[in-house]
Amino acid sequence: MRPIYLDYNATTPLDPAVVDAMLPYLQTDFGNPSSTHAYGKKTHEAVEQARGQVAELLGATPDEFVFTGGGTEASNHALKGVVFAKLQGFFGRLFGRKAGAHIVTSAVEHPATLQPCAFLERLGCRVTILPVDRHGLVDPDDVRRVVARGATLVSIMHSNNEVGTLQPIREIAAICRERDVLVHTDAAQSLGKVAVDVNELGIDLLTVAGHKLYAPKGVGVLYVRRGVRLESFLHGAGHEGGRRAGTENVPYLVGLGEACRIARQGLPQATERLRQLRDRLWQRLRDGLGERVVLNGHPERRLPNTLNVNFVGHVGAELLEAVPEIAASTGSACHEGQVKQSAVLCAMGVPPELGRGAVRLTVGRFTTEDEVDWGAEALLKAARRSS
Repeated sequence: MRPIYLDYNATTPLDPAVVDAMLPYLQTDFGNPSSTHAYGKKTHEAVEQARGQVAELLGATPDEFVFTGGGTEASNHALKGVVFAKLQGFFGRLFGRKAGAHIVTSAVEHPATLQPCAFLERLGCRVTILPVDRHGLVDPDDVRRVVARGATLVSIMHSNNEVGTLQPIREIAAICRERDVLVHTDAAQSLGKVAVDVNELGIDLLTVAGHKLYAPKGVGVLYVRRGVRLESFLHGAGHEGGRRAGTENVPYLVGLGEACRIARQGLPQATERLRQLRDRLWQRLRDGLGERVVLNGHPERRLPNTLNVNFVGHVGAELLEAVPEIAASTGSACHEGQVKQSAVLCAMGVPPELGRGAVRLTVGRFTTEDEVDWGAEALLKAARRSS
């Protein structure tokens, strides 16, 4: 029997409808979208249809999207593209601080944001990392104070991949608009779980990762609001409106488009179903362990599928090793007898004696109530055995 999959925030399986949509472009419809003959026209139309499907999910227009090789590339392009567009020329890039490049982000961002920030800082840009509260939330007033002193770009994730906390992006974007500061948000974990509309949020750039949305790994999208100046990430032929060179990966783009269509069609029912499954799992654990299981993240303002909990008195990695019938993630790593807590939990101020027992359990489209019940029972048995 295969393990019960409770790790949907790590990656999602391909939706069968996504596979079906991709197959013709893996078999017979192989043309280069830049070619002007019938083979190229067929694949060009497929790429543009996918672009439209992404746009419909996010409430944008099709020409505001750059297809990428994944969420990491999209976030790198957003950060580096904005800064390099601002700092034109070799010396501007070398002396970013003098040119006034200032990026504001948070302590709980994904490495796909924090590492590009560190890279730009090494080039001379100024980077401010904002703290979060015990629920993992950024305070909009902290953003206001920082951007009042000047900023180029604020990059705050829409939802956290570990604890699921949903950030106040609308409020942050409103503050930044007052100062003409661009806003990027990583929404890789949010799409398909909660409604995400770029105009409602008021943001300028947004990251999408296909494999979090039941599409393939290795495909993503960067939303770029019209009028935002962005240096190309890959240089070559003029693909993607000159913003990313390289022949389009047609089968994967078609798959991503279909995944976005399915996600749009399924909201808001999907949100409620995920919430019910997550809460069922949490209730089973609470009933079985009481105060010996503690929630991480915001109790209400978080992704409907995400449950990050501390098993008090345990090491999360060791607990999961004892439950091979479950596939899940841990918020702590054990190396050579030392337990290292995740940077996100550290930033939230979770005490090490609690955070060492963190486990992330995430449900998804194909999770059943029976799986939730079996998974909870297996975790309870393992926790009781080693208490």
